[in-house]
Amino acid sequence: MGNRLVVLGGGESGVGAAYLAFRNGIDVFLSEKKIIKPKHREILIQNNIDFEEGLHSIDLILEAKEIIKSPGIPNNIEIIKEINRKKIPIISEIEFAFRFTNAKIIAVTGSNGKTTTTSLIYETLKFAKLNVGVAGNIGNSFSFLVAVKSFDYIVLEISSFQLDHIFKFKPKIAVITNITKDHLERYNYNFQNYINSKFNIIKNQLITDFFVYDLDDKVIKRELKIREINSKKISISFNKSKSDFHIYLEKNQIHSTFKNNKLMISIDDLSLKGKHNTKNSMAAATVAQLLNIENNVIKESLSNFQSINHRMEHVLTIQKVKYINDSKATNVNAVYYALDTMKSPTIWIVGGIDKGNDYDQLFSLVRQKVKAIVCIGVDNKKIIEKFSSLTESIFETTSMMDAVSYSYKLANTGDNVLLSPACSSFDLFENYEDRGNQFKECVRKL
Repeated sequence: MGNRLVVLGGGESGVGAAYLAFRNGIDVFLSEKKIIKPKHREILIQNNIDFEEGLHSIDLILEAKEIIKSPGIPNNIEIIKEINRKKIPIISEIEFAFRFTNAKIIAVTGSNGKTTTTSLIYETLKFAKLNVGVAGNIGNSFSFLVAVKSFDYIVLEISSFQLDHIFKFKPKIAVITNITKDHLERYNYNFQNYINSKFNIIKNQLITDFFVYDLDDKVIKRELKIREINSKKISISFNKSKSDFHIYLEKNQIHSTFKNNKLMISIDDLSLKGKHNTKNSMAAATVAQLLNIENNVIKESLSNFQSINHRMEHVLTIQKVKYINDSKATNVNAVYYALDTMKSPTIWIVGGIDKGNDYDQLFSLVRQKVKAIVCIGVDNKKIIEKFSSLTESIFETTSMMDAVSYSYKLANTGDNVLLSPACSSFDLFENYEDRGNQFKECVRKL
C-alpha cells in the first residue's frame, strides 16, 4: 500500500473530503464512477486535486493507505469487497473531518425528524450568537465546512450510512430522534443492522458527553436495556418520567429542569405544529439547555423558526385546494406523520424506489384521510396491491406533471394534495429536492 488517500465518490461529501485533505497537504485521489457535477468538478480542477470520473481504476484505488467511502456507495459492491480483501481501512467522511476540528459536535440522527431537529438546534444556537456551523446531510459536507472556517460548535445531520464507518468520531451531544424501518435494502433487510448503525453515534462517547433520545420510541427503549452507554442519558417524552434529566409534556406545556434552571414552553407558542414537531422542538430545547442558552432565547427561537423546504411545505392554495410538498418523506413513518396532520380529504401522491416498506401501518390513516392515490414511479405494483382496496381511485403516473394534473382533476374545494412519497426518488428524479422542486414548479403552472 502507498501513502495516498483515496476518496470514492464525487458528490458533496467526497469532494468535500478531497478538498479538506488537499488543504492539509495530504496526497489525495478522487474516483467517481459516474460523471461529476460541474460545481464539484470545478473545485477539484481549481485546486489541482487528482481525480477520475466515469470509472473506478481498481489498481490506483488499491494502492491507497486509507479510503474514504461516500455514504451513497453500498457496502456489497465488488470494489468494496476487493478493498476489504486487501484490508485497506475504509472510513466515512465524517470520521475524516472529525480529525481536523476542535469544535464541539452536536450530532443528530434518526429515521425521521433529523433535518428539522438539526435545523432547530442550529437556528437556536445562531440566535444565541454562538459561533456555529451546520453540515452533514444538510447544506455543506462536514469536511467542506471544516476546511473553509473554524467554528466553536458544529451541528451535524447524520445518516446511518455515514455512521457505518466511524472509529473515533465522537459528538459532545448525540441525538437519536427515533428509529423505524428504513433503508433496509442497504442492511440485508435486517432491521437490527440498521439499528446498530444508528447507535454508532454514541459508541465513542464518554461520561462527560450527552445522549438525547426519545423515551417513547419502542426501539430505542428496548436498545437502552441491552446496551452499555457511557454518556449521560437525557430523555424526552410526552409522559413524565423519574429520570434525573427528563423533558416531558404536561397540559400542553413542555417542562424541563437542568442545573436548577426550569424551562416551560407552551406548545401553542411553537412555530412547528404536530406531535412529531413537538418532539423535534423538545430535542432542540434540550440541546440548548445543555449549552446553557438562556430560556428566553430558546423560547423565542423555537417560536420564530421557519419550516424547511420539502418537509410539509405549503406550496400554494388553488381554488381552495392546498398543495403540500413533503418530498423529504422517504419512508413510511414520515408519511404516517404527514397523513396524521391532514384535516381534510387528501389526494396522496406516493411512490418511487421501495426500500422494503411495510405499508400496513398506514392502512387506518389512508381509510380515514385519503380520497385518491396517485402513484408516481417506474414500478407502482406494491403500492397498488396494498392500497387498491382502501380507496376507490388509484392512478399510475411516470412524471410529476402527470401526477399533479391528475391530482388537480381529482381535488374538490377544501381538499389537500399531498406529495409524501414514502420512497427514494432515484427512479425518476435526481434526489428528493429535485422531486420536491418539480412538484412545486408543476403546481405553479396549474
